[in-house]
Amino acid sequence: MTSGIHVEDSCIEAFHELKGKRNVNTVIYRLSENLETVIPDFKGNLTHDELLKGLPAAGTRFVVYDLVFATADGTRKDKIVLISWCPEGTKVEERIAHSTTCDTLQNLLDGVQVYVQATVLSDVEYDELVSQAS
Repeated sequence: MTSGIHVEDSCIEAFHELKGKRNVNTVIYRLSENLETVIPDFKGNLTHDELLKGLPAAGTRFVVYDLVFATADGTRKDKIVLISWCPEGTKVEERIAHSTTCDTLQNLLDGVQVYVQATVLSDVEYDELVSQAS
C-alpha cells in the first residue's frame, strides 16, 4: 500500500485464480468511488473483442488478461498481461490516482509477464498485445 491506495485482498485472490488457470482468463479492477481502494470489477472469461468492448471510454481500469497466441513457428504460448487502461477522457483526479497505483498493483501481482499502458483501444488490440508479449 505504498501509494496510499489500498488494494483489496479479493483483487489478489482473483489474480491467483487466473494465474492458476482455474477457468478464468480475465480480471478487471477499478478504483472505488472515493479513489482510495482498488476493487474487483469483473472476473471471468472474455474473448478479446468482449474485453475491448468492456473498457470504458472515460474511466480507468486495470486488466489482467491471459493472452493466448501462436508464435511465428506455430508454437502455442500464453502470457499474463497487465493492462493499465487510462483513456484521455478520464477525470484528472482519477488519472492521478490510477497512475500512482500502477506500481503498487504490479508489485502485488507476482507473475505478470507483460505490462501495457493503454490510452486508446489500438494499444490493446490483439496483434499489439501479441507483439509486446513475443
